[in-house]
Amino acid sequence: MQIATRTLHLMGTIIRLQVEDIHPEVLLDAAAAKLQDYEKRFSANDDSSELMQVNHQAGQRGVVVDTELYELIKIGKVQSVAPGSFLNIAIGPLIQEWRVGFADAKMPTEKRIQALLQIIDPHKISLNDDNHEVFLQEAGMAIDLGGLAKGYFADKIIADFKTAGAKSGLIDLGGNVLTFGPAANHEDGQWRIGIQNPFLPRGNFVTILPTQNQSIVTSGIYERKFKWHGRTYHHIFDSRTGYPSATDLASLTIVSEKSLTGEIWTTRLFGQNAREAIQIINQTPEIEGIAITDDGRIAFSAGIKQQ
Repeated sequence: MQIATRTLHLMGTIIRLQVEDIHPEVLLDAAAAKLQDYEKRFSANDDSSELMQVNHQAGQRGVVVDTELYELIKIGKVQSVAPGSFLNIAIGPLIQEWRVGFADAKMPTEKRIQALLQIIDPHKISLNDDNHEVFLQEAGMAIDLGGLAKGYFADKIIADFKTAGAKSGLIDLGGNVLTFGPAANHEDGQWRIGIQNPFLPRGNFVTILPTQNQSIVTSGIYERKFKWHGRTYHHIFDSRTGYPSATDLASLTIVSEKSLTGEIWTTRLFGQNAREAIQIINQTPEIEGIAITDDGRIAFSAGIKQQ
């Protein structure tokens, strides 16, 4: 068995891959090609992507899409309409209006925000399971899968590694890490995953989690932000208000078996305060979590405390 690594610059982030296999470079080549294909098809920032074909036809007609894209849109709609969820895959128009993370970021007028709130309703995404057709019922609607896609991609890549018979592997999509099998450089076989300190530059950790066959997803307000008339705005939005989420959370980490599960719950919960988020995590069997508040406090779910 050999260990090989690969670094890719895709999806607006740095992606790191590692796999232990007889022919690891072959698996890395296939993974890189798959991730590049996903970026082309699922992007909400590329007018030629398959997802954008759906958005361009909003209010006009449905578009038949690939099985994988349809699967993720369907999962996203279910999670978006769940009671109390802050996840909303129909939030695209609001994201594009604010443009946080881009050079032309700006704060929209209150009138414009109120207009956009009328068309970011996930209930208005119509899905046809028979032919995988997606129809956005109102003109101007747009799906954005940014809160889910990286987790979905990570699960697919690791599944491919396992199917190929690899001994172990890791994919890190910038804040989203998924591992399987034993870590070769540790006697106990545990991977060590650092949890980013939201108040310091990338690479500074508040804690290190030992993990194996698990996903660790962290979402935080420190990644993308901009200043407008002296006030700082972050990139995680509350689709009920049209503004960045008002919460005491600086970052939220979810530990789960599947990476998509972690993506779902970091997005669903980012909008709760830290205490509420930890309470919900403790009541949800498939996840554990770490919450860091904007004043520097840290809280662990019951399962992580036991570690």
